[in-house]
Amino acid sequence: MSLALIALTLADAIMPPPAAPSLTVTVDNVRSNAGRVHVALCPQKSFLKDDCVLEASAPAQKGSTSVTFANVPPGEWAAQVFQDENGNKKVDRNFLGIPREGVGFSRDAKIVFGPPKWRDAVFTHEAKPQVIRLALRYF
Repeated sequence: MSLALIALTLADAIMPPPAAPSLTVTVDNVRSNAGRVHVALCPQKSFLKDDCVLEASAPAQKGSTSVTFANVPPGEWAAQVFQDENGNKKVDRNFLGIPREGVGFSRDAKIVFGPPKWRDAVFTHEAKPQVIRLALRYF
């Protein structure tokens, strides 16, 4: 075995695998600078649940707020987002269950008589950096 081949083999053995690509979620229609904008990236089995695989937040910026995830594995995801204006880390709701804080979903999936379906919010994240946009809705 040549020295060059041994060096390549050793480099492959000690080099970490390449990082998964980044994903930035830009959230529009943020109504104030109050609190934080929380983003959860969910595979189908976790969609609309509290156990999404990836979660991050950023201070709310009136207008648009961006949240970036550094290493998102390629595949199918849905983003569920809310503006936590009072800092209690949950979506506040009225007695009918309607959110009092802004909420939104990837692909701007519609919220009609309840949360959207997976098929309306799903997007594909490929092996390259990506930016998606969605708008919060306030009821």
